[in-house]
Amino acid sequence: MPIYNKLVRDSIPQEIEEAGKKFTTRVLDQQEYIKELKKKSFEELEEYVNTTNQEDALEELADILEIIHSLAEYHGVSIDKLEEIRQRKAAKRGGFKDKIFLIEVEG
Repeated sequence: MPIYNKLVRDSIPQEIEEAGKKFTTRVLDQQEYIKELKKKSFEELEEYVNTTNQEDALEELADILEIIHSLAEYHGVSIDKLEEIRQRKAAKRGGFKDKIFLIEVEG
């Protein structure tokens, strides 16, 4: 039996059960949950980086967005509040749309 030891989406156990397979899970405490969410964010980002087509890229971006929603909820803010913070930062420092690549700064 493969061992995963990772955070999975809420419906995964049901899908495994429907496939007629046996599995073991447990519910994480808050400290473990945030640690695993952070690990999952790196996993999903790496999967996005390794995509080679538009469809896969969008699927992985959706996974990253799901992680962001969960992290925002963990930190006690709505996704709308997080968006407000993003907009405030973008208004102050800009976004990344201009594709500026900083080479060096003298002095």
